[in-house]
Amino acid sequence: MRVEIMDTTLRDGEQTQGVSYSPLEKLHIAKLLLKDLKVDRIEVASARVSSGEFEAIRQIMDWARHNNLQQSVEVLGFVDGDISINWINDAGGKVINLLCKGSLRHLEKQLRKTPEKHVSEIREIISKAEARDMQVNIYLEDWSNGMIHSEDYVLYMLDSLKDDNIERFMLPDTLGILNPEQTYNFCKKIVDRYPSLHFDFHAHNDYDLAVANVFSAVKAGIKGLHTTINGLGERAGNAPLSSVIGVLRDLLKTETGINEYEITKASKIVETFSGIRIPVNKPLIGENVFTQTSGVHADGDSKDNLYFNNLLPERFGRKRKYALGKQSGKATIRKNLEEFGLFLTPESLTKVTQRVIELGDKKENVTTEDLPFIIADVLGSEQINYKIFIKNYSLSLSYGLKPSANIQVEIDGNLYQETSSGDGQYDAFMKALRIIYDKLGFKLPVLTDYQVSIPPGGRTDAFVETVITWNFDGKEFKTRGLDADQTESAIKATERMLNIIENIDHKTGHTKTLTDVAHGF
Repeated sequence: MRVEIMDTTLRDGEQTQGVSYSPLEKLHIAKLLLKDLKVDRIEVASARVSSGEFEAIRQIMDWARHNNLQQSVEVLGFVDGDISINWINDAGGKVINLLCKGSLRHLEKQLRKTPEKHVSEIREIISKAEARDMQVNIYLEDWSNGMIHSEDYVLYMLDSLKDDNIERFMLPDTLGILNPEQTYNFCKKIVDRYPSLHFDFHAHNDYDLAVANVFSAVKAGIKGLHTTINGLGERAGNAPLSSVIGVLRDLLKTETGINEYEITKASKIVETFSGIRIPVNKPLIGENVFTQTSGVHADGDSKDNLYFNNLLPERFGRKRKYALGKQSGKATIRKNLEEFGLFLTPESLTKVTQRVIELGDKKENVTTEDLPFIIADVLGSEQINYKIFIKNYSLSLSYGLKPSANIQVEIDGNLYQETSSGDGQYDAFMKALRIIYDKLGFKLPVLTDYQVSIPPGGRTDAFVETVITWNFDGKEFKTRGLDADQTESAIKATERMLNIIENIDHKTGHTKTLTDVAHGF
């Protein structure tokens, strides 16, 4: 069995509070969804919203036309005579998702119309769409409440429209009120009554049941599902594409055509454009979901992958990690050392493990990149030391002028000084640092993420933790800095990064320091 996926990140997902995409961002995400992820359809906007939406649709449709994907791009429209139809048609749209009423209460209280009048006006829109060579799908808004409180009305709507030129009937749980049992029963009743029609299910996550309801809808015979990247959407959001794909493939043995490997990349791009962070424990795409914390789990994985399930990180372009902290055991440390090709004697491993546990007890963050420093400290090695210091810096921020930085860096006992301007004080600092490294013939990592954590309470003197993610020759690592000033905490994290890469052989990409340490134990 194959289920069709319609992703509505660019329409329903954009209804997330505070999210607004530019036309160029919408085009980029549309390409990502259709070409890389290979979703079947995308819903990109609502008609009549703004000139920016019109321009976004126009650009997406121009690209879709050149890639023979016009029928895969859909726009929400309204039962408003010529207005939505003309708006979508003028933007180049070929598919209208017509928002109709799926509950009698919505029809009577919001539109103040009779069912007969509503059907008549829907048919007028269908006729206008046919004249413009446009395809029509129907949303039965508030369908879930309709099935609970006015099932006769829902069936009247479907009976009246089942023979019209409608490609798909879309059944939204608009307010996220259904549970899996209701979802199955309602979907099964509809599918059995109208076996020749194509039905989509559109889940909302108000009770955190969106993915469970998707499971039930597919079990009931629904042919299409609506998702969003990262579960974006109004209120508690929609069913996240990542979780839906995992459930369909592993638990229902259902095909979708989705390229799983691209899910993480898509999630990160949408995270960047939307400004909405992915929770670290979000299934499949959260930063921590493929990280084992318990030393017992690391030990079991070492012996026979005892704590693996079917959601292997490699399927989604990820890698399994083993967290360092107070629950770490020797197996956890050993797993992390394998990242560097390091091997310690049993006695040395015990000492290092104990130090990691002690740091975890103090609530200190320990990363894989910290291990060489911990090893050097615990085992008395002189191989790894801070050899690079940010000795002095002067940061300037003036109204009407670009921020600037004058920095002095000590590298192996030699002082280097440069000045630069930038879009912010930290950007100016990094540009000055790059000038120094360029002159020395060395490269710096690429900054891929910058996260600031400030304790709640609103104190202006509170400590700020800055966590920066770097990519160096394809390897990703994080460094942290702590200071009452955000920029200074970022500079401390940067100094930490400089010392991590200081011993890297830029020709081979191997870390000399780590190799030296390995040979010493």
